[in-house]
Amino acid sequence: MIRWRAGTVTALRRSWDGASELSVTVDGDQDSIKALAYTPLVGEPAVGDRVLLNVGALEMGLGTGGYALVVALPDNLPASDLADSRDGGHLVKARYTPLQAIMMGVDEEASPHRAVLAEADDLEGMPVVLADLHSALPAVLAGIGTGPRVAYLMTDGGALPAWFSRTLSALKPHLAGTVTVGQAFGGDLEATTVHSGLLAARHVLGADVTIVAQGPGNLGTGTRWGFSGVAVGEAVNAVTTLGGRAVGSLRISDADPRPRHRGISHHSVTAYGRVALTRADLVVPTPLPASVAEDVESTLRLLAERHTIVRVPTAGLDDALRASPVPLSTMGRDLDGDYAYFVAAAAAGRHAASLLPAA
Repeated sequence: MIRWRAGTVTALRRSWDGASELSVTVDGDQDSIKALAYTPLVGEPAVGDRVLLNVGALEMGLGTGGYALVVALPDNLPASDLADSRDGGHLVKARYTPLQAIMMGVDEEASPHRAVLAEADDLEGMPVVLADLHSALPAVLAGIGTGPRVAYLMTDGGALPAWFSRTLSALKPHLAGTVTVGQAFGGDLEATTVHSGLLAARHVLGADVTIVAQGPGNLGTGTRWGFSGVAVGEAVNAVTTLGGRAVGSLRISDADPRPRHRGISHHSVTAYGRVALTRADLVVPTPLPASVAEDVESTLRLLAERHTIVRVPTAGLDDALRASPVPLSTMGRDLDGDYAYFVAAAAAGRHAASLLPAA
């Protein structure tokens, strides 16, 4: 369960949208640890502040969530009148946890977008790129290029606060906006479901293309069904139901040491091959690296029974990926460390852009 600690802030480290990284000395220990405070939830920490921490992820040594998380600044609580006036919404995220957040839902009655979304029921053919991991986001964006307006829809399979993602913070100038759905929160817009989030991306943010992926920190047990990326298949169904064009970014790797993720990951095979009940364009970069081509082609024969396989030339994608405004990293591997993964995501973005009407 929760592993509690108390301590004192000894240094303010880096910060980004919605988050502040701290050094904290835990009571009874001389060494400092790295902690993360979500400032919209707990307020702005200062050196010398007492902090209440959840150290579970830190003690487990999680790569993505390896921080102590600040639960509260007991002696420096945010002013309640400030918190009350900040939003005024009624949408509760991270429901019935001690840090549940009350946000303004994009389509609730008090929202300025209520009238638009009360009538919205169609994505009007908008291409929607669906990816298993958060790390695909900048690569898909690189493949789309700089012309179209691109929104990001963050599902709740990984981190719930959008503020956790330094990648997302750095990509903000390159996005029309972020919609957080389900239990996820902290985007530019808050929505209850993938369906309402997609409609908000199209009709409120004015997106030409939307990228759907969970936040950082995929949850998986190594079994066929026990991974949070299964939601990709459900998102395919939502896109089709709403009249969008589903574009699947296949999780392809020739570098992952786990056999179940080499070639086309079993995550993609399950999500697209079993969960998705409607047709998507599944994008394959061409040419594929020789080290992975045979494995990919054998798996594609299974997926082609229910989806359209689209082969996208990779010429120019290397330059686009290397010009990414944020570092590319997945499972600790950079662009050259897992090239097939990133070029597959970029190819999906390129295909989505090709589906847009000519300017």
